[in-house]
Amino acid sequence: MTPLAQGCLAENAWLCGDYVRTRSEEILSASQQHVFLTVVSVALGFAIAFPVALLARRFRAEGAVLGVTTGLYTVPSLALFGLLLPFTGLGVPTVIIALVIYSLTILVRNVIAGLEGVPEDVRESARGMGFGPVRQLFSVELPLALPAVFAGLRIATVSTVALVTVGALIGAGGLGNLIYEGLNSVFRAQVLTASALCVVIAVAADLLLLGVQRMLTPWQRGVQ
Repeated sequence: MTPLAQGCLAENAWLCGDYVRTRSEEILSASQQHVFLTVVSVALGFAIAFPVALLARRFRAEGAVLGVTTGLYTVPSLALFGLLLPFTGLGVPTVIIALVIYSLTILVRNVIAGLEGVPEDVRESARGMGFGPVRQLFSVELPLALPAVFAGLRIATVSTVALVTVGALIGAGGLGNLIYEGLNSVFRAQVLTASALCVVIAVAADLLLLGVQRMLTPWQRGVQ
């Protein structure tokens, strides 16, 4: 260990390479849990939001559905954890359920907005070509709605990365565990390192989704 490294820990510096080297396994484990919680929560959220949005449009209940999801989004995270704890207990399941609930507002709204943004003449052309409702949805409407859908996915993903940290309050917060431990012990290097990694994960996830969106919507490149 170099004198500089010894000094940064002894001085409780914000930037300390020796902290990263000596606690690399702990940092990696927390990062993996953070990514896992984010991916699972957003994936489950979208799996629920997509059919909910379709049913809302089918029965013209967009306003009611968005009202419910928005109402759930306004519930403070600590209160939501408290409501879930008697049923799911401390740990990962409670955090995932809460994150899924919070993602629904963004995802449902954007799926509905994307589908409603498809021009009516395009739908009429599809029907004129003999497309049934299901084929029209997946072959015509959904591809045109992808930009709005991906916009929702990107916002929901970045928001979820941030919200995962709150899960540390019930023992499953990924990098949030390190942040809260660092704050409680006034360990500056731990707080800064974990916080910086949260930003890195959010930016990387956003860029990844943007790349997938561009691959799936090549016609958008010319527009942009």
